Amino acid sequence: MVTKLTYTEKKDTRSGFGEGLLELGKSNPNVVALCADLTGSLKMDAFKKEFPERFFQVGIAEANMMGLAAGMTVGGKIPFTGTFANFSTGRVYDQIRQSIAYSGKNVKICASHAGLTLGEDGATHQILEDLGMMKMLPHMTVINPCDYNQTKAATIAIAEHEGPVYLRFGRPKWPIFTPENQKFEIGKALHLVEGKDVSIFATGHMVWQAIEAEAILAEKGISAEIINIHTIKPLDEKAILESVKKTGCAVSAEEHQMNGGLGESIAQTLSRNLPTPLEMVAVNDSFGESGTPEDLLVKYGLGPQNIVDAAMKAISRK
Repeated sequence: MVTKLTYTEKKDTRSGFGEGLLELGKSNPNVVALCADLTGSLKMDAFKKEFPERFFQVGIAEANMMGLAAGMTVGGKIPFTGTFANFSTGRVYDQIRQSIAYSGKNVKICASHAGLTLGEDGATHQILEDLGMMKMLPHMTVINPCDYNQTKAATIAIAEHEGPVYLRFGRPKWPIFTPENQKFEIGKALHLVEGKDVSIFATGHMVWQAIEAEAILAEKGISAEIINIHTIKPLDEKAILESVKKTGCAVSAEEHQMNGGLGESIAQTLSRNLPTPLEMVAVNDSFGESGTPEDLLVKYGLGPQNIVDAAMKAISRK
């Protein structure tokens, strides 16, 4: 369990990816990197400078990048592709399905600028459907870490996982509240706060929102359990069920469409095993718009107070 839930520094999760990729380059000669003309935005510059013979700039040709990556795995390479989440999924879904997932190719699809917190670039770039699209693909592992340290650890960990992985991270600077040099275990949820009245399952940037919500709930005398679901697929059903057996109700929180996201996966788990009141904090069937990350999270109902309201509603339904 993480014991320190405060922070002294903010840093973007995409920089955690860049640092993790550089470390991998030093330790694993089979790791190669491909980028679709966004090297700086994906923080892949250090890898490119250190290992130019293992870096491939494909230009604005994302579909071609996925095909190249799939082919490289045949020779034993471990390709890490990098571009915005919108271009990593929606633009190249056919190539991922046919060339990577169908045959279980060992490609790591690394996607930055996911969700509303992309901010001012607006709805055309703020993909909110990527987790749903990727979790539906057979053989695909889907990971959405919560801060810089966890993103770095996840980047290093997925190199050891045989098979396709979708790794999602973001653009803005965000609180760092998990430990340095942590071990990242795919599919293993992390308990951040123990509680007895309501379980809050959060992923990505929304984990910090949940931590802030927990403090508000505590002032109201409500004990909330906070669990970081960094792996959307495979889902840690055991951790989810053990938590709701104790609290009797749940809230999911994600920077994604309600349809097809983490909340739906949790609802499916609960309905099959332990029917429980569940409230979902997510974007409700809407595209985003241009704005600051903070303003957009509030406007689309993803602020700490929204999690508090959802928790109160879930508790009232017990």
